[in-house]
Amino acid sequence: MSIEKIPVTIITGFLGSGKTTLVRHLMQNPQGRRLAILVNEFGDIGVDGEILKGCADANCPEDAIVELTNGCLCCTVADDFVPTITALLARPNPPDHILIETSGLALPKPLLKAFEWPDLRSRITVDGVIAVTDAEAVADGRFAHDLAAIARQRQEDTSVDHDTPLGEVFEDQIACADIVILNKADLVDAARLAAAREAVQAESPRNIPIVDVIEGRVDPRIVLGIGAAAEDDLDQRPTHHDSHDAHDHDDFETLVITLPSHASAEAVIAGVETIAREHGVLRAKGYVAISGKPMRLLVQGVGSRVRAQFDRPWRADEPRTSHLVVIGERGIDRDAITAVLAG
Repeated sequence: MSIEKIPVTIITGFLGSGKTTLVRHLMQNPQGRRLAILVNEFGDIGVDGEILKGCADANCPEDAIVELTNGCLCCTVADDFVPTITALLARPNPPDHILIETSGLALPKPLLKAFEWPDLRSRITVDGVIAVTDAEAVADGRFAHDLAAIARQRQEDTSVDHDTPLGEVFEDQIACADIVILNKADLVDAARLAAAREAVQAESPRNIPIVDVIEGRVDPRIVLGIGAAAEDDLDQRPTHHDSHDAHDHDDFETLVITLPSHASAEAVIAGVETIAREHGVLRAKGYVAISGKPMRLLVQGVGSRVRAQFDRPWRADEPRTSHLVVIGERGIDRDAITAVLAG
């Protein structure tokens, strides 16, 4: 039996930044590695896991793609994380490398601390933490209105928390990262891309690489095989929640909306755009049955930017049921959002 630790890459990033797209790209370009994927999502419906299973192959078979839904992985270490990793390592052909795609609302630091567990520490190591960011959103200052002003306020009064909940999530993800991916770089011009890069640099406590990419297409040699052993330098990754015994996600709310069977693709897209614009929905994703179409429609919305594509035919053994997972800040109006999507 090999005593070499199996490397684990943690892929974090805000809602809709392109984490699943990056994982899918790495699955398609494993460079000889036998991969396993662990996907953690909020809500009962694992959309990202389904997307990745559609890309399964000999290097990463479908049964090596594990979904953990309806909970935060970093909050359920003993119940979910340790048994899942143990099962992957016990496979007849264990993976050479494990990718963990965290929920968009997850804080990476508690997950990093899980690697200190005695049952895991001798068997796996954090090869690197990759933070995926949406270049357009960061350039527009979605997570903090004025980063310089907030930095000044912190210096003047460290007892007051001036961050919005979204800002804290973003900053903690950057603080833990070994590499930051500025995804969707094609959606911004050179000046806005530079602004996004400056915003990331302002939040990073260390000098780390920032890579501009389109559609998650990055050379695997850049993000795999880093050898960071991040579990050994947690003090170099300071976050807002270091002094907290635990954390929660009460600032956010997840809804699962069932759509009518007569939905059209145009109506679904328009509805997602409307709930983002009028109700502050951060993320919407799911599968929709479209009248007269044998294939299911994969819908992914990030704010008011919506992408939709037919990904595969509905199987004979699955119900043609349309669900969208909708994520927003606490207090979003379920009834109003449902009314818009029901059309």
